[in-house]
Amino acid sequence: MQDVFSMTYLWLKAGHIIFMVFWMAGLFILPRQMLYLYPYDADAPETAVWKDRIGKLRHIILTPSLIVVWVLGFALAGTIGAFSQGWFHAKLLLVLLMTGYHMYMVVQAKKMIGGARPLSEKQLKLFGEVPAILLALIVVLVIVKPF
Repeated sequence: MQDVFSMTYLWLKAGHIIFMVFWMAGLFILPRQMLYLYPYDADAPETAVWKDRIGKLRHIILTPSLIVVWVLGFALAGTIGAFSQGWFHAKLLLVLLMTGYHMYMVVQAKKMIGGARPLSEKQLKLFGEVPAILLALIVVLVIVKPF
């Protein structure tokens, strides 16, 4: 029975890490795509190209990865009994922040496709760093388990 538990845990962990990498890649790419869209008006042909690219990023990578990360993350937490551990609560808070960032950036991208420019180029460059900072904190919590 212990072997089945060990293998299940390892498969859950592998899947969680794989889809976390996909999600992070998408979150790193989205602000960059928004920067490329920035100079074009809503009716420019290039806007249609970036609308298609951003839409594919959202529908093929970002949203599916987000869902799988959450599902596998909760399965992992249940498997190892993490719900009662402090490091997990901190990680969960950071993942909630990452999810909020994801949603915020998707809304801003939709506004940009419509012709608005709710964020400056400088803000887009700075916002591109948010996932990296959150990811670093999450990895430290998971590996070090400081509390």
